[in-house]
Amino acid sequence: MSGCNIKLESFEGPLALLMHLIEKNQIDIYNIPIAEVTEQYLAYLKAMEEFNIEIASEFLVMAATLLQIKSRLLLPRPVITEEIIEEIDPRQELVERLIEYRKFKQIAEVLNQLGEEREKYYTRLPQEFARQFPPPAGLSLDDLLRAFAALWESTAEHFAVIAPEEISVKDKMHDIITLLRNNNGYMEFNKTIIRTGSRSEIVAAFLALLELMRLKRVVICQERQFAPIYLTLKE
Repeated sequence: MSGCNIKLESFEGPLALLMHLIEKNQIDIYNIPIAEVTEQYLAYLKAMEEFNIEIASEFLVMAATLLQIKSRLLLPRPVITEEIIEEIDPRQELVERLIEYRKFKQIAEVLNQLGEEREKYYTRLPQEFARQFPPPAGLSLDDLLRAFAALWESTAEHFAVIAPEEISVKDKMHDIITLLRNNNGYMEFNKTIIRTGSRSEIVAAFLALLELMRLKRVVICQERQFAPIYLTLKE
């Protein structure tokens, strides 16, 4: 006859096992039936076949404590008189330990939930960007005020309004294909695609790339995040 394999739940310590028995049997933590809990606790220890010696010592100490409390409850209590102070319930210390354990367990569950939520986010360290257009040095507030006053007093005849350059998406598509053909159909996506740097050209270039990808004329690939982006022309 083959041996019976018993699958046991793992507990971090004796208090975890006691709390499991109390919650499983829906026992009032302030009125623990020591006899019933002790029997279930000892039955669990007997079912353990392979365990760590250090952890087992903690479970055995708790078993001895339960047996001591059980024996104290079985002993007859002395008659209460004025000279004899009423004896404290032997279960009181155990109840207080279980209540503290339950508080720490609840706090640990909350911290675990917060940790799981935080794992969904990635924090990037602040980046430092070099100034491309540093302000002129050696200017005082009076110099700036005089320059502003001179500009304000100037007439409109000294200035000419430059009409913004209109760049169509179709022209930008042709421009990108031409650049790719001049580079053997393969090039890095960089500032060479943007010639003037105007806002309208940037928008047109972005829409042109999307349209070329939709038409399957251009393929975009990137090996990893923040890596260079490459364009490939498909004739």
